[in-house]
Amino acid sequence: MAELEVALIGAGGIARTHLPAWVALGARVRLYAPDGRAPALAQEFGATSVGSLPEAIAGAQVVDVCTPTDTHREITLSAVAAGAHVLCEKPLALNAAEAGEMADAAEEAGVKLYPGHVVRFFPAYARLRALVAGGGLGRVAVARFTRTGRYPTWSGWFADPARSGGILTDQMIHDMDIARWLFGDVVRVHARQQGHLTAPAPEGAVATGTAVLTHVGGTLTQIVGVWGPPATPFRTTFHVSGTGGTVQHDSQAHVDLRITGTSGDGPAEGIPAGDFGRSPYLTQIQEFAEAFTGGPEPRVSARDGEAAVRIAEAAAESARTGRAVEISAHPTAVATEGIGW
Repeated sequence: MAELEVALIGAGGIARTHLPAWVALGARVRLYAPDGRAPALAQEFGATSVGSLPEAIAGAQVVDVCTPTDTHREITLSAVAAGAHVLCEKPLALNAAEAGEMADAAEEAGVKLYPGHVVRFFPAYARLRALVAGGGLGRVAVARFTRTGRYPTWSGWFADPARSGGILTDQMIHDMDIARWLFGDVVRVHARQQGHLTAPAPEGAVATGTAVLTHVGGTLTQIVGVWGPPATPFRTTFHVSGTGGTVQHDSQAHVDLRITGTSGDGPAEGIPAGDFGRSPYLTQIQEFAEAFTGGPEPRVSARDGEAAVRIAEAAAESARTGRAVEISAHPTAVATEGIGW
């Protein structure tokens, strides 16, 4: 693989998973973060710290956006205007209109834009995709995905829906993307959320969300998300049933996929960690890097990221109104009468 010049923007938790992957792939990385944390992170991993966004982007072949969601559009458009490819952490944006604008801009500029939907690269979900796509479960009727972890109080912006979209958009969008990847486009969403849904969020805050997705082929997917107290271990599960059988997964029940967190004293980890054999973040970034240098397209695209944002946007509207929201083939969502809960 050709050596890449990478500008990594941000120095928070997700940047700490992206940076070692880029270093392992031999990229030359310069790091910028407006909060002043870039120098320490750069020194830890042998990257170069720079003092401004323009300095970071100038001459970069790839810009990796690891900043709060409400900044993604501006940084991505700046990178695209400079002729750089972009890896942008999920969600691409807070609404589908902005996500579509970002995807359009990349296409018009002839550069690539990929969203960091890393769950597609976790072994259990990749195997599930192969099983479903290969017909191993027959025609899938129902699926359930859960995602539980500590409330991300380490950065105040997560609790602010104007910056992160809250639990429906920031956390549950992972499984919304997986559901669409497995079962096709979503045409209806009915969602609820409760708990602490505004900023600031104190330690011990709890928020939960539930969304029922109706896919174009008739499959129903339920997605449950939890942000819990500080000691809440990170855990994901799925249960998928079709005419050919059922498959189940629990990240805490399988040693080879176990996601660890502190269940005793002290806070749990906020980002999945464990013995995956190979880091899913490294697998993701290597697949993107190969595409950036002329290789095959990866398993997720900018339009996939836009579609995931559209589902999350519909879920937020449904939770606000208490009604189901239909998603058409066009980038708009219209509330309809409730289907009951």
